[in-house]
Amino acid sequence: MTLIEIIGFISAAIIGISLGLIGGGGSILTVPVLVYLLGISPVTATAYSLFIVGFSSLVGGLSYAKKGLVNYKTGIVFTIPAFISVYLTRLLLVPALPETWFVVGGLEITKSIGIMVIFAVLMIAASYSMIKDKKALKKELKEVKGSKKFNYPLIIVEGVVVGALTGLVGAGGGFLIIPALVVLAKLPMKEAVGTSLLIIAAKSLIGFIGDIQSGGDIDWMFLTIFTAIAGAGIFIGTYLSNLIDGQKLKKGFGWFVLIMGSVMIYKELFA
Repeated sequence: MTLIEIIGFISAAIIGISLGLIGGGGSILTVPVLVYLLGISPVTATAYSLFIVGFSSLVGGLSYAKKGLVNYKTGIVFTIPAFISVYLTRLLLVPALPETWFVVGGLEITKSIGIMVIFAVLMIAASYSMIKDKKALKKELKEVKGSKKFNYPLIIVEGVVVGALTGLVGAGGGFLIIPALVVLAKLPMKEAVGTSLLIIAAKSLIGFIGDIQSGGDIDWMFLTIFTAIAGAGIFIGTYLSNLIDGQKLKKGFGWFVLIMGSVMIYKELFA
């Protein structure tokens, strides 16, 4: 095993620990670690990320389910369009994307660059929900929640959109799902988190099946080891969450994700 692989597996543990410690967001680091640290192509990295994020979310979701913090009815309504969308995106859309998207001022935007830039933009968007003060964020959601009527069609549309984004970049999309469940389905915050974890698990793993059926090249040994280490990290993070204030760490982690997303955009487009 090379030094780079060892560092990569240590990063897997860090991803898992952050998931267990702050309750989400850590999976957003999976694709950058796979691409920039381990040299895996963006398309393959997004496939691996779907499996890793799916497994990690399943572990977390089951713990919420044991506490009765999962709304299965809403979860099913959201999950069905989401996993159909992510499955078709991985099976049909991603393989069909051209290697060169367009050229601007001599800069060629390739498939790999485009996927990484979209991913970086999502990282920056996700960082907002981590940096934003928890009380202020809850207040915003409550205000919007009060002005909306419970609307299953909107939940279905949101599921399709989140599924497509998940399929394209391999991210879980919890920062999009949780507000949707609070605003559109009137779920309490903790129940929205638990429900979103199982939604992410279902659509991510279904999306990964689309990759397998499209003939994606999967290194099962590497993927199994990386996922197992991340899964173990979740339990370590969950234990540490009883000793450390996760909310303070979450804000710091949000700034890290914001900086990392910005650096990725610079690297892909200007470096």
